[in-house]
Amino acid sequence: MRKTNKGKYKPTNPKKYVGDPNGIVYRSSWERRCMDYFDKSSTIIKWASEEVIIPYRCPFTGKRRRYFPDFVIEVMQPDKSIKTILIEVKPYKQTIAPKVQKRKTKRYIQEVFDWGTNSNKWEAAEKYCLKRGWEFQKWTERNMGFT
Repeated sequence: MRKTNKGKYKPTNPKKYVGDPNGIVYRSSWERRCMDYFDKSSTIIKWASEEVIIPYRCPFTGKRRRYFPDFVIEVMQPDKSIKTILIEVKPYKQTIAPKVQKRKTKRYIQEVFDWGTNSNKWEAAEKYCLKRGWEFQKWTERNMGFT
């Protein structure tokens, strides 16, 4: 039987969560670890999971779609200012363009599709954050200490 890394998260500090603290869902062990960190860190003032909706255009169909970044957090800076960060959690491999291959395998085609879609989502997220004075970050196993 395959172990699942999906489930419901129950915060120990539900007042820090923006939204319904009884409906927090994680889709990976990495997301769960982020939730634990946000919930328990004294520098994280507020956090939410998939509460921000960003419109973007699908690069393959041209249709308008909606992107739900994994997290938005408010962080207390050392100077006591508050910084808002929008976060997407992904494996590093999915944050870089796939290498061009001679053989167009199903796997390669899927990687190109995923990269194109994610690139458009992230471009929309960057613009969304820029308008609000926020920061957009992609968290991977390389910068989350999961290697």
